Amino acid sequence: MTGTFKVIIPARLGSTRLPGKMLLDIGGKPLLQHVYDSACKSIADQVLIATDDQTIFNTAKRFGAECVMTSAAHSSGTDRLAEAVEKLSYPDDTVIVNVQGDEMGMPPELINQVATMLINHPENKIATLCEEISDESEIINPNVVKVIFNKNNAAIYFSRSPIPWHKEGLAKQYFRHIGIYAYRAGFLREYSQMPRCELEQKESLEQLRVLYHGETILVEEACAASGIGIDTENDLQRARKLFK
Repeated sequence: MTGTFKVIIPARLGSTRLPGKMLLDIGGKPLLQHVYDSACKSIADQVLIATDDQTIFNTAKRFGAECVMTSAAHSSGTDRLAEAVEKLSYPDDTVIVNVQGDEMGMPPELINQVATMLINHPENKIATLCEEISDESEIINPNVVKVIFNKNNAAIYFSRSPIPWHKEGLAKQYFRHIGIYAYRAGFLREYSQMPRCELEQKESLEQLRVLYHGETILVEEACAASGIGIDTENDLQRARKLFK
């Protein structure tokens, strides 16, 4: 791999399904620290946390993380990254990997993979990862986001519903979207100016704003199993059991 990249972890305290989840304890450490520690094992030349909350900021500083304060008005993690990029004055061609603050145990191999996708494809502005799923409970679970993509590995659509739909029941192959992205800093500046769209608001999926405005999202199947997305109390208890 040639080139360098940064990792920014957006972290807010508010969460509808699991309030305060970034600071919830898992094996003696807050969830956010687990995410940060995993990101630091990647080959990124900088890892930092972008937050709107002073408690998160103070906690991150205590475990040694670089941290930047951002506005509480952002509707998505990507908007938060866009502000961080401006504050840090990154050049437009800087590759930024967004590791979501609730993706515990995100393998550093996946962080490196998604960054490499953009570094090796200079014509693209945004990239992400997916993994095949076959468990019906995951396929029909609205907390598990599904993605379909074309022969050029460009995303067609993301949904909380099972996609593709099959008239005779569930289809044979589904892919779960993994909550990790790589962006060019210049694209984040563009994204911050894009109006939110109806699809994004209905599905509560910020990546649909990108597709709606005609941009391409490059998708690859992950080279390793992903971590655990902590969205619900059940996810939290599962992570605690696995950590033990």
